[in-house]
Amino acid sequence: MTDQPVSNEFPTRRRDPEARPLQILDAAFHEFGDRGLAGARLDDIARRAGVAKGTIYLYFPNKEALFREMVRSTVVDAIARGEATNAEAHPDDSAESMLRRLAAAWWAFLREERVMVLHRLVNAELRQFPDLMAFYAEEVIARGRRLVSGIVARGVERGEFRPCDPLVAARMYAALWMTHATWVNNRELHPTLGTDEHVLDEMLDFYLNALRPVAV
Repeated sequence: MTDQPVSNEFPTRRRDPEARPLQILDAAFHEFGDRGLAGARLDDIARRAGVAKGTIYLYFPNKEALFREMVRSTVVDAIARGEATNAEAHPDDSAESMLRRLAAAWWAFLREERVMVLHRLVNAELRQFPDLMAFYAEEVIARGRRLVSGIVARGVERGEFRPCDPLVAARMYAALWMTHATWVNNRELHPTLGTDEHVLDEMLDFYLNALRPVAV
């Protein structure tokens, strides 16, 4: 799914019923981005989507359900694509090449506006919603770490990488990529950053060198 940047303009009303869930989700991204998870109201989401409030209930029973679908349609879909790519990997593919493919895809994805909106909501508000926190922890954090740790474990088993805990390596990977994605979207605070491509090269160089066996 390719997301368009979030704008402040209300979308034009769409009359195709099949488009309504996407129309409502688009409005929810705007409202949650502007007002936060606690502050957003279904009335305002409906108004922005150009539908009656009752129409939202045909697809989403509450704000929490909307948030879950926002996560599934962005981050969970991206993880699923990564899992599918790994499943199709050739037996001779190196763990490094697999990490490089995943890194390039995630680097582009993590800097999308909708992902940044979710990142802000998760860090600022999700602790107020224990059920959503548990959902996000399992569907995004745990699943994403399993994806990366599986590649790292492959590298350790083959001697490409030094012995290490793959889950710890996966946590370091997530921290490095997510933090830099936030920084490049706030370049005025980090003026020494190079181009997006240069930052990706720096992260890969740092991360892969941390995993490679120590020369004797």
